[in-house]
Amino acid sequence: MKCGIWDWTILKFLIVGVVNTVFGTIVMFSLYNLAGCSYWISSAANYILGSILSFFLNKYFTFRNKERSWGQVVRFTVNIAACYLVAYGVARPAVRMLLSGQSVSIQENAAMLVGMCLFTGLNYFGQRLFAFR
Repeated sequence: MKCGIWDWTILKFLIVGVVNTVFGTIVMFSLYNLAGCSYWISSAANYILGSILSFFLNKYFTFRNKERSWGQVVRFTVNIAACYLVAYGVARPAVRMLLSGQSVSIQENAAMLVGMCLFTGLNYFGQRLFAFR
């Protein structure tokens, strides 16, 4: 099944995403809520560690890309960094505004959830069209 951007890679990307999301969510919320790390440290650790897992799973399973180059690693890294900064940079102030009457902990936990959703959408298109094109 292939129709432009919409093909089997979306399903594979979602499967990898579920695995990666479970792993990253455990890392992020454990660091924030159990270890007392900050919003930025907790969410960044999620994407640093999750990105390593994501690179290999998406490269070989989702996009079946056999290219071996540092350029590809750089494109992947740039994509992850850009998606992270945009998603979490937008999520935090937006959620703070929407949940202004709630505690900082509730606001930041909610912002991390919103950031995860934004990141996922941006990341799919970034990997598909830029990193593993």
